[in-house]
Amino acid sequence: ILEAAERMKEKNLGSLLVDSTGAGGRVSRNSGIVTETDLVRKVLAKEIDPSRTLVSQVMTSPLLTIASDRSMLDASQLMGSSNIRYLCVSEQDEIVSIISMRDLARYFVDAAGGPIHDLDNIYQPLSVLMHRTMGAIASERTMLEAAQLIAEKRIGSLLVMEAEEMVGIVTETNMVRKGIASRLPTNSTSIGSIMNYPLIQIDINRTVRDASRLMAEGRIRHLPVTENDKVVGILSLRDLVKMLSVGDKSRLLR
Repeated sequence: ILEAAERMKEKNLGSLLVDSTGAGGRVSRNSGIVTETDLVRKVLAKEIDPSRTLVSQVMTSPLLTIASDRSMLDASQLMGSSNIRYLCVSEQDEIVSIISMRDLARYFVDAAGGPIHDLDNIYQPLSVLMHRTMGAIASERTMLEAAQLIAEKRIGSLLVMEAEEMVGIVTETNMVRKGIASRLPTNSTSIGSIMNYPLIQIDINRTVRDASRLMAEGRIRHLPVTENDKVVGILSLRDLVKMLSVGDKSRLLR
């Protein structure tokens, strides 16, 4: 796990395919995948030593795949219904690439039509997609406490508080790249030392395209939404993918 975290940090990746045979050959559906979520929820939150844990112990296998000739809308629907962030693309039972939620968001934001285009004339579309219930943690709390809270609530980030004021955000990416990969002690490293700040945020009256592009530019997956300069919710790439998976416009608008 430690080696996986170091490679994720080096390559700026949120997942790694796992060659379960150890032969270094082609990657098939019977191989596995390990993600930042696995590292945080299955290792950090359970106080397991990442230097003594194998990726095979926490990976997901077999892989969920989609054929390369299927549409991006099919991919978004499969990712949304399966609640995953990464989807493997296959050709003749061989994995040839991976599609991420970020890829889907970028594709549909740039498309001339489609679900995001349908939201252009809706008042405050971000209010439809965001979550108003937000996880939060004090900056002096430890990385272990944050990982356990993320695992318990099954979320990907926590807003960081100091004296009742929002000062940053801590994500699974922070914990993997700044925590595990840097070999920091989880039970004594404060969240304030690894969080992202200043807080990147967006006004509730902006468009879905604005939000998606802001997340792409900042390479972030979670974006606080403000109204009258107060944070009222949080939008994630997962929220966007779930919205895209709704193929019927009337159902989407309801």
